Amino acid sequence: MIFIFLVILLCLFGFVLLFGAPYVPTMRKQSQTALDMVSLKPGQTLYELGSGDGRVLRQAAQRGYNVVGYEINPLLALIAYVYTWKYRKQVKVVCGNFWKADLAPADAVFVFLLDRYMEKLDNKMKNEVKKGTLLASFAFQIPDKKIAKQSNGIFLYKY
Repeated sequence: MIFIFLVILLCLFGFVLLFGAPYVPTMRKQSQTALDMVSLKPGQTLYELGSGDGRVLRQAAQRGYNVVGYEINPLLALIAYVYTWKYRKQVKVVCGNFWKADLAPADAVFVFLLDRYMEKLDNKMKNEVKKGTLLASFAFQIPDKKIAKQSNGIFLYKY
């Protein structure tokens, strides 16, 4: 029985490598830096691609942002949903593949992806977001794209 449980957990947390990054919680310092850098006004919309347990969603909601979090792992999406319940009028947790999401409504996007997906993300942003949309990336840079601002491991890009 324990073996089956471990296999299920491995599948839930391992298959995401095909689409983005494994679950690694964003440290509070970096998430606060990212939210400070995008500097949205209350009521504006932040998308988090790969929202994990919902920590960043909750911090953004506390600032008055509307937030949409995409998480492909159903267990983490459920945890994020519960963790952000208090802010349910501002936070939407989507259990799904963010590569299929429409980013047009976003005023800013936050990601903690792997290096190998950054160019693909750049193309998605170029094709979908409105002018002036910001992208805050933790740890990984977009190749050959000018960084608007950098602090505490966060790279900010403007589209």
